[in-house]
Amino acid sequence: MNDESFTMRPGTPLLPGAGGAGASFAVLPWRAWDSAEARGAWDALSARASTPNPFFEAWYLLPGLGRFDPYGRVQIAALLQDDAPLGLLPLQRARRYGRHPLPHLAVWLHANAFLGAPLVAEGAEEAFWEALLDWADRHAGTAAFLHVAALPLDAALTEALQAVGARQRRQVVLVHREERAMLASPLGPAAYLEHALPGKKRKELRRQQARLAEQGELRVVRRDDETGIGLWIETFLALEALGWKGVAGSALACAGETAGLFRESMAAAAARGCLERLSLELDGRPIAMLATLISPPGAFSYKTAFDERYARFSPGVLLQLENLALLERPGVRWADSCAAPDHPMIDSLWRERRAIGRFSIAIGGAARRALFGRIASYELSRNPQGLG
Repeated sequence: MNDESFTMRPGTPLLPGAGGAGASFAVLPWRAWDSAEARGAWDALSARASTPNPFFEAWYLLPGLGRFDPYGRVQIAALLQDDAPLGLLPLQRARRYGRHPLPHLAVWLHANAFLGAPLVAEGAEEAFWEALLDWADRHAGTAAFLHVAALPLDAALTEALQAVGARQRRQVVLVHREERAMLASPLGPAAYLEHALPGKKRKELRRQQARLAEQGELRVVRRDDETGIGLWIETFLALEALGWKGVAGSALACAGETAGLFRESMAAAAARGCLERLSLELDGRPIAMLATLISPPGAFSYKTAFDERYARFSPGVLLQLENLALLERPGVRWADSCAAPDHPMIDSLWRERRAIGRFSIAIGGAARRALFGRIASYELSRNPQGLG
């Protein structure tokens, strides 16, 4: 994908009251955004995005790109107003769609990024999608369609995509839908727990906590500053690697790229005050740890680990009981578990659900769109979960 940009067509909707003279859409190498000035503009956009997504904020996305895309194949696509971004996402040209050799444009995600929602200023959602799709029509190349993964289905951003598709008579196809646990309630922690779990289960957890406290001094440590962040990061990596993820080779510490991403991004998040660190300690040693990313009005459960030698006491669940304090955290109205659907632990405790979807979108001229229609029909008829 070459460096490409263009001035938006006359009549393209912008923010209410905004002039069109400075409006443009640019698709540039991601390193073009790795400067103090660009990061500052990016941070300003993140603070006013209608759908918060910490995984696409500069402090998280750039370290991931540096480690997983060292050759710079991924681009940053941005809607600009007088050189300030109104919308932004990482974009790639993918050669395969799941197991199938189907070239397409796609929002770039890696295995430790759990939401694909572009960062778009409130009120600019439709303008962003129109500009992106206009660009994709002109620069489709060999791509058969545009694919956007991990969009929250109840967001204004997603509604705007569907509205633009309907207005342009462009197919916007939901090819996969799933639900994951979410925490969103006016109840306080104690009342929520009583509502979520039956009395017998709550009694069992109290018993486990009492038995665990008999093993030594038990305490909960909660921090959202930089104090001791380096030691906390290394302790987390070691704790996760001791468990089943370490055995399976999927722990963060098992690869230099994921370990480096965790170290850099967690340090950056702590410096910005958007990382809540929660630990359950026994005699001063963490036996369960949880990293939560705060992106108002949301929070995102990023990573958790526990010492499996204490599994009979359910330390991970006991820590999640303490995590219900998110219900009372100022500025947070909901929390996304970032967990797989039907997760055996968090689904039983967090009772709300967040619907997440993958969309494939027609681009280009009539022939390409006709081909896409056949691809989409085949995908949905073969497998409602989608070919990808």
